[in-house]
Amino acid sequence: MKTTLLIFISLFLGQAAHADIYMTVDENGRKTYTNFPKKGAKKLNLDPPSLMAAPKPRAPTATPPGFPRIDGDTQKQRDGTRRSILEQELATERNLLDEARKALAEGEATRLGDERNYQKYLDRVQGLKDNVALHEKNVEALNKELAGVR
Repeated sequence: MKTTLLIFISLFLGQAAHADIYMTVDENGRKTYTNFPKKGAKKLNLDPPSLMAAPKPRAPTATPPGFPRIDGDTQKQRDGTRRSILEQELATERNLLDEARKALAEGEATRLGDERNYQKYLDRVQGLKDNVALHEKNVEALNKELAGVR
């Protein structure tokens, strides 16, 4: 942390203007860095920061010549299988969402006998709401995935 602070200070001050850096250590061993001298401060001799250029982005690489290729019919068949699996998962998830919404509606309407403490009721209902939110997110993700299948 202290080294990071020192580096940040030297970079900032090195680019903005030249200034001497002083370090003091208090009775608790805590180090303080300043740009003006204090009694008992030690002047630090820092090298100027080096400026590096950002790395250049890599160009996209071409497919290697020996890389296996899939013909169009095989890919369409795979996409069709993928679509049918996603549609089955979506149907299942929608059913689970409907069940979770029904459970939430029933849970909000009734207060169980052991829930004399209102917080217990709220915690139970929050769990039901979380379950509904989970299934809603799953349905949304499956719809998004289906949109990407050709």
